[in-house]
Amino acid sequence: MPPHLAPPATSRALVWFKRDLRQDDHAPLAAAQHFESALGLFIIEPEWLASPEFSTAHLQFVLDSLAPLRATLAARGLPLLVRVGAAVDVLAALQAQTAFTHVLSHEETGPLWTYARDKAVAAWCAERGVRWQEWTQTGVVRRLRSRFGWAKRWQARMDAPRVLAQGGFAGVPGVDLQEIPSLHALGLQADTKLVQSGTEASAWAELDGFLDGRGRDYRRAMSSPLTAPDACSRLSPHLAFGTISMRAVHQATEHAIAHTADRALARALRSFSGRLRWHCHFMQKLEDQPSIEFENFASVCDGLRENDFDATRFDAWCAGQTGYPMVDACMRSLKATGWLNFRMRAMLVSFASYHLWLHWRPTGIFLARQFLDFEAGIHWSQMQMQSGTTGINTLRIYSPTKQAQDQDPDGAFIRHWVPELARVPLPYLAEPWKMNDTLERMASCVIGRDYPAPIVDDKQAVKAAKDRLYGLRKTPEARAEADAVQSRHGSRKSGMAQTGMRRANTAGSSAKSKTQATSPSQQTDLFADMEEVPGDHAVDLA
Repeated sequence: MPPHLAPPATSRALVWFKRDLRQDDHAPLAAAQHFESALGLFIIEPEWLASPEFSTAHLQFVLDSLAPLRATLAARGLPLLVRVGAAVDVLAALQAQTAFTHVLSHEETGPLWTYARDKAVAAWCAERGVRWQEWTQTGVVRRLRSRFGWAKRWQARMDAPRVLAQGGFAGVPGVDLQEIPSLHALGLQADTKLVQSGTEASAWAELDGFLDGRGRDYRRAMSSPLTAPDACSRLSPHLAFGTISMRAVHQATEHAIAHTADRALARALRSFSGRLRWHCHFMQKLEDQPSIEFENFASVCDGLRENDFDATRFDAWCAGQTGYPMVDACMRSLKATGWLNFRMRAMLVSFASYHLWLHWRPTGIFLARQFLDFEAGIHWSQMQMQSGTTGINTLRIYSPTKQAQDQDPDGAFIRHWVPELARVPLPYLAEPWKMNDTLERMASCVIGRDYPAPIVDDKQAVKAAKDRLYGLRKTPEARAEADAVQSRHGSRKSGMAQTGMRRANTAGSSAKSKTQATSPSQQTDLFADMEEVPGDHAVDLA
């Protein structure tokens, strides 16, 4: 235990669990063993339940995690309380009952409501003379002055030994645990998504299976929604809610690479390991500039889409009724399962942002509720990257037709999730509006009746979006602002510290860069899908 944290002779620690629902690699738990007594706490906060990005699937995942965590901690002598209420109110009531002297927790980089909550808790602790100690659990650096050296700091943190609480705890006797509340008790209905199990054991099972061989086809299979669910790690919700730590994943992956004789698996795991580093890179953006949850990275983009929001287009996109089969299949799949591979996530946002000209905030809120692995820092920075409002990235515009042909060549994914098209001949499946009357009758699918006609014209919509955005990026104001954005948020690797907007403009002016597809290892992932988190590479996707 660090000397500055040495507890007084009479001390009682409260371990406040947030997005760290595990025992392994848990510094606050380890520190609690040095106190005279300790207890644990998880708070189901009304601010979370009322937040626009909240889904009951998120809470289901947490509740799945809490019961086994409570049992294992109880076996070691530490009671884990689960309470419902505002953090300050819960802490005040519990402090009156148990007289805890210290609050121990991990740092959190989350939505604005979590920042406001933490400020209120800090003020309460100061007023009551309670000492609140926080530890890092990711590569995010608070009060970071410069991105230079950030990657080395990340590496040092991830290579450091995992923090383990050995043996038992001196628990607080006589504490009323109370039952863990159910969704019904909270006035909520269960989400219909096929939610992954949210336990520490399931996180390790996913990781072990991936490292033992399931990830062998990772690089080849990650782009298709047909093969990605099995080939990818599926750790993203576990990392989002902390049922496993990033450090544990990093170290286990490096160990597997060093000890496997399977060269194909080793290559795949090296690719995965490289991408892990970008998880915290994107979270750092929100830590450094919390306003990106609500405001454009580049202020020159203010007003670009805000006044053109089309509710009819938005509703069709949310419902998977745009008339573009691959877009609709991906949206319906996501809503049913809570997960989608990176390329298809990117296509959904690209289509909303460029084809439908929808602002990233409402589309981002909707997607946050669908993604079981919602991670605010990754989510909002990636929403803006895909919408073209960062000012330093080339526009990434996906063709839904080409993605259907490339990633679902036999039509199995579309036919499964868009059953209206089940009998459409394969040559027309990506573009069913091209069928004639005879084919429509044979397929039992009349476009405009059984399945929507395209909500917008593909070529016209993309041209209009490019004209507006590339025109804006040529202005002196945009070029000047890009330098500031790149300096604050851009990668410092492989020469990426150069002026972001000028690089993007150069790429944008090249006909080849607008049409040429790139390999999966070059592409940009969306959100917290940890299967493939790359860098700020400026590429256009066909």
